Amino acid sequence: MAISVYEIRSGLSQIPREHSTAFLCAVEAALGDSLAQISLNHFLDEPFGIIYVSSGGSEGLFLQQFSSYDKPCYLLTSGDSNSLAASMEILAYLRQNGRKGEIMHGDVELIAGRIRTLSRAARAKKQLTGIRIGVVGKPSDWLIASELDRVACKKKLGVEVVDIPMGELLEAYQATPAIKNEWTTRLRALGYDAKEMDKALAIYSALKSIVAIHNLGAITVRCFDLLGSVCTTGCLALAILNAEGIYAGCEGDVPSTLSMAILGELSGQPVFMCNPSRIDTRAGHMVLAHCTLPVNMPSEMTLTTHFESGIGVAIAGTITLGTCTVFKAGADLARHFAKAGKIEKNLREAALCRTQIQVALDDMTYFLTDPIQNHHLVCTGDFTAEIAEFFALL
Repeated sequence: MAISVYEIRSGLSQIPREHSTAFLCAVEAALGDSLAQISLNHFLDEPFGIIYVSSGGSEGLFLQQFSSYDKPCYLLTSGDSNSLAASMEILAYLRQNGRKGEIMHGDVELIAGRIRTLSRAARAKKQLTGIRIGVVGKPSDWLIASELDRVACKKKLGVEVVDIPMGELLEAYQATPAIKNEWTTRLRALGYDAKEMDKALAIYSALKSIVAIHNLGAITVRCFDLLGSVCTTGCLALAILNAEGIYAGCEGDVPSTLSMAILGELSGQPVFMCNPSRIDTRAGHMVLAHCTLPVNMPSEMTLTTHFESGIGVAIAGTITLGTCTVFKAGADLARHFAKAGKIEKNLREAALCRTQIQVALDDMTYFLTDPIQNHHLVCTGDFTAEIAEFFALL
């Protein structure tokens, strides 16, 4: 997707246009994405854009054109023709007037990395603004600290929580035709018990119909209630929905489902919602586990039963080793935790939920002294910078 650029340039500038364009081309090459120079009117409507200050003497033009601009001003400058000096004057003006902004200058690779981070944060905010999260049933009884602050999240991100009775899911479970697609076909090919697969995939079909009816971008289910009512679990259903881009969380946990959506939009990666199960502060690692994860996340997977109940269909997946991000947003979006770690190994312990990873972190004090509830979110890659910028926009 092209990133919008608007150039401000003094009419007195003597620098050739070709020189100015060459700098943008160099940034574009390092970015691996296109930079589209657009008109001022179009730029003002974009959720994210770069103001290219290509010459000195352009401060007055900035004041005329951006005096009422209410987004952060990201000033790009090559340093030619006194453009850095002009950018510094503009940034000082912004600071004096309580407005956000920064200068992107220097090494082209670093500039490109910064643009990439800022762009992802702005796009994620745009995508998530007004997100509708369906809550089927209520949060599980043990989630005593995991109630979303609906007023704060509505104010900051336009989040709408849609309460859906468990009865609606049970009715859809009986009435919705089974969906057949690449994911259901691939999962059935693993050869697990056909009757158990029928029930688990019927939950998927039912939830997908509910997502469509209520126009949801995310959903969470009080899934343990399914153990008694239909003698299956929601593990497989949530796994497929997540692979399809519908953020789906366990146990009616709304803050974790919103956190999943945030990390997913920022990273563009599948997100594993999991329990911190064991921490070894001396060794510097922790174990995280759960019985579901997006089916497009593991490199290998097998199907088995849900851990706590011993019934239904759950996923034991192998997640690629290497850098990861561990994340959680607070219930009012006023606080968050984000830290880069390293997935060191996949485990297969009998006394834990079915997908298990060991993650190395340089400091785990947070988990033992001031955690943001229980569930946390993991994706591969380091997206801590994007997370920081996202929350700065709220």
